Amino acid sequence: MGHRARNWGDGKMKTGKNEKRDESPWVTMARYSEIGFIIPAAVLAGFLFGMLGDYLFHTHWIRLAGIIFGAVTGFVSMIRRALEASKDEEEQEGPDERK
Repeated sequence: MGHRARNWGDGKMKTGKNEKRDESPWVTMARYSEIGFIIPAAVLAGFLFGMLGDYLFHTHWIRLAGIIFGAVTGFVSMIRRALEASKDEEEQEGPDERK
């Protein structure tokens, strides 16, 4: 069997970070509304895993620990996404528009 060479273009990797994106308002709204769903989803997941832990180990306190853990991880994830979104906005503005 022979080896075929593939044409990958100019050989440069495209990461998309340096390219300016023209996003529709719907995409922007979806990105920011996603941030609002992170904390409740993380708290719900922590609660459900805590209920499972309470059931398996016959306790009543793991549920509370799961809720607290879910809230903390939700806040951490929300902060990361918010920082990423603000970084993307700064990159799209360009050096002339920054203060």
